[in-house]
Amino acid sequence: MKTKIAENIKFYRKQLGLTQGQLAEMLNGKKSLVSNYENGYSTPDIYTLCRLATIFDVTLDELVEYEKD
Repeated sequence: MKTKIAENIKFYRKQLGLTQGQLAEMLNGKKSLVSNYENGYSTPDIYTLCRLATIFDVTLDELVEYEKD
């Protein structure tokens, strides 16, 4: 299964006009946290995915957007 989480986090963050640092503050983390998510170095846990979906005002399905291999 391939997801588009990294791409979508970056897309939705930019849609809201947020910097990585601003989004990280909303998640109570450091800028590097968001950078790692957007570059695919790490994947948010389910709690963080729910918070991101709320911040971006999208569903989890929209945020994760997975494709079957």
